[in-house]
Amino acid sequence: MQVGFIGLGAMGLGMARNLAKAGLLAGVYNRTAAKAQALAAELAVVTAYADITKLAADMDVVLTCVSADSDVLAVVAAIAGTAKAGTVVVDMSTVSSGTAQQAAVLLRAKGVAFVDAPVSGGVEGANNGTLSIMIGGDADTLDKVRPVLEAMSSRIIHVGPTGSGQATKAVNQVMCAGINQAVTEALAFAAAQNLPMEKVIDAVAGGAAGNWFLDKRGKTMTSGTFAPGFKLALHHKDLKICQRMAENAQVAIPLSVMTITEYEQLMAAGHGDEDISALFRLKSGH
Repeated sequence: MQVGFIGLGAMGLGMARNLAKAGLLAGVYNRTAAKAQALAAELAVVTAYADITKLAADMDVVLTCVSADSDVLAVVAAIAGTAKAGTVVVDMSTVSSGTAQQAAVLLRAKGVAFVDAPVSGGVEGANNGTLSIMIGGDADTLDKVRPVLEAMSSRIIHVGPTGSGQATKAVNQVMCAGINQAVTEALAFAAAQNLPMEKVIDAVAGGAAGNWFLDKRGKTMTSGTFAPGFKLALHHKDLKICQRMAENAQVAIPLSVMTITEYEQLMAAGHGDEDISALFRLKSGH
């Protein structure tokens, strides 16, 4: 099985390396060609492609991980031009359900199958091969690519038809906004009590308030370190998708809307490329 990977950002790079470790990765493409060339040189047995259409023509499975809905549709259009019938495209980006459905229709017309497969787990999960993958699409198509997905993940959940994976990822992003709000507010409150922050974090992490975000980001944010595991500007982009979905469904998501507004303040101050835990800057007044 020839597998190609498109999009070597913070998440894609780790995922591609795990595919290579499993002996599955044959080719890579990135809009900034130097990234693909550097990875191909590092892995030795992988080809860096200068053109999506050439990669698509050579592969049995093409995975994509890009930033925006328009990027996904542009990449899918390029793949559709040359991919052979029976190819499977797995989109691991975070986009709207509607975009996933558009991509599936475009590819189906060329005899190419499509699965929407957004992920959760941050850069750590991408690097360690422990991502959670949320699948929308046909069960038989998922079975064909399951060995590929298993090389990057610890959990694969088939949610339902095309678009279901992206809708589930939207649930994840709304939940992450609420968790970010709760953890950053609580730790800012703790700091205002002049408490020893590392001890506070260790204490609450072992009880009912314990969670992944507190474990992974609590001590870094309170020490003023915001190296991105998940960029604030990207979560803002995702939450805007969630906001549109919520409006269409006539469901209120006030914590997410508040998070969008506060992220915009941080982005305006130049913090968009920091981790989402940079929300602590606002809560703590730093």
